[in-house]
Amino acid sequence: MANKETSRKEKELGLTGFIVKPMYITMKQFLKAVVNRPQTILYPWEKMALPDAFRARPGLVFDKCIGCGICMRVCPTRCIDLVEVDDLKKVEGEEVKKVKRPRVNVGRCMMCGYCAEYCPTDAMIVTHDYELATYNREDAIFDPYKLQYESRPGLEVHINEVLPSELDKGVAPRRRTEHKDLPLLEDKKCISCSRCAKDCPVDAVKMVEVGVNEKGRPIKRPVFDAEKCVSCETCVEVCPKDALTMKEVL
Repeated sequence: MANKETSRKEKELGLTGFIVKPMYITMKQFLKAVVNRPQTILYPWEKMALPDAFRARPGLVFDKCIGCGICMRVCPTRCIDLVEVDDLKKVEGEEVKKVKRPRVNVGRCMMCGYCAEYCPTDAMIVTHDYELATYNREDAIFDPYKLQYESRPGLEVHINEVLPSELDKGVAPRRRTEHKDLPLLEDKKCISCSRCAKDCPVDAVKMVEVGVNEKGRPIKRPVFDAEKCVSCETCVEVCPKDALTMKEVL
């Protein structure tokens, strides 16, 4: 008859496995804590110092935001959307303006910081606010007012990049290369509706008259200002005839 193989569980049974070994491990950790500093802290009365590159929930500098929606489009978990709220800039005697600002579902946020990386005006930042526990899901949704956070040096996230065509030329990496893509117009599809010019958050689109049609009405086409454009793709999204596409700068 073949000898029965002894399992690991059976080997550890007995006085050594159940009493002596756990006591040895406990005493070992106790002596370490006596000689050295303890491994734990008295949270929440004590808190660890956060590193400079720590990324917690997103924050918003309300006055810097232009409502371009780039943060919403680059978010990998789709936890950001744009909502219409009252502008904080109020002028006496004038009606409060409505502006679009980001709203974040922190319960779905993965704290990647992409929204802060791609924000063209540094309105989106990464904060050190990591205590986000709530009793219900509604409280985890941060509207533009609740999302506000004091802007301090180090909370902005900057990307230094170089274009592929510049790699062999020795060009030093710089900021904002991702915002050099420009809309490209397919003239035959354009109906001169001016939606792109009306919805552009930075006024980088102007409608220019290029002629008249058979009925004598002016034909207008959009012209894009490369210096003002932030490559937010808002014009592409609102175009009713899909006459605009983004041309990637290589």
